[in-house]
Amino acid sequence: MAISAQVHEKDNLVYILENAKKAIDEKDIVTLKDLSNRTVHSASVYQDTDNITIAVIVYALYKVLARPDYEKYAEWPLFIETVNSNLSNAATNLKKGKTSEFRNNLRAIREVVEKLSGHFKSYIEEVFRTSLISKASRIYEHGVSMGQTASLLGITLFELAEYSGKTGISDVDLSSTVTIDKRLKMAMEFFR
Repeated sequence: MAISAQVHEKDNLVYILENAKKAIDEKDIVTLKDLSNRTVHSASVYQDTDNITIAVIVYALYKVLARPDYEKYAEWPLFIETVNSNLSNAATNLKKGKTSEFRNNLRAIREVVEKLSGHFKSYIEEVFRTSLISKASRIYEHGVSMGQTASLLGITLFELAEYSGKTGISDVDLSSTVTIDKRLKMAMEFFR
């Protein structure tokens, strides 16, 4: 990745982390989903594991916060406090160029799930797993090969193919083109 792309991507990741924390504080699930989608585009372009990890975490948080009934579980405060502090620390560490600490903060968000128990733990684990597969399908949809996408996200080709088949992503005809007459007509309408 070129230096200017690295700087832009670093700024983009900091923006996403800071705004994800703000969205969590405000329970703004629409913003969380938008931030995750924004990260998927970058993950597709740069095929960078940091972007992918953030996309999955933010999307999983969107899915968790979309079901506020989980706030009733005793472990909710531990979960949300760990997420919030690590999002803040990840943004700070990334700004300071502390890549190892930044990645440790992202890892801590995923690892907090291991500290949970019972139904809440099962639910959060499932949300993170399905978020991973969902984001993989979106990266595949952006043109990254299925094999490369599965490898980047650490899932099987079968999982990705099965999910993509259910969503219809694999049914898109990439070879269809617009006829010359239709292109000309579209161009003429554009200049009216």
